[in-house]
Amino acid sequence: MATLEGPPTNLPVPQNHINFVPTKAGETFKLGPITVRIMEDGSHTDNRLGAAEFIVPPRTAGPPPHWHEMHDETFLVTRGKLRFSTTGHMEAKDIDALAGDYVTVPIRAPHTFANPFDEEARFFNTFTPAFYVNYFKLLSDLADGGPVTPQISGTAMASYATITVPLS
Repeated sequence: MATLEGPPTNLPVPQNHINFVPTKAGETFKLGPITVRIMEDGSHTDNRLGAAEFIVPPRTAGPPPHWHEMHDETFLVTRGKLRFSTTGHMEAKDIDALAGDYVTVPIRAPHTFANPFDEEARFFNTFTPAFYVNYFKLLSDLADGGPVTPQISGTAMASYATITVPLS
């Protein structure tokens, strides 16, 4: 009978470090009324993973319906309620996600989100690969403290393989 052995014990211990982002740390910026706090910009994960927290005030629209050609996203609602909408080739559908609910958006899944409700909402967003964090930074730079217009969104989306769902 063969015996199973554990992992080799003669391997050197890796020297990678963890990254800790305290509650009040992380790069922050505005996308119109929405506040974004970058938690991981990809610099600690060889750009395999990016993550950010979004604070969405009450009665705030999100981005135009769109899909991504090159990255996946996840959304963990951490406070309040958000409405996620699917459009395009699928039957249109609204999902009201509460704190603790989790939404996965794979590549090429048309979607958007909004906070049409009367309380602030927050969500933790991941994107892989991490380069998409630069989309949010570009969007903020283009808006320059003002509203994020459809033209600004279109310019930023075109730079990051993100396609707006055509109006029907």
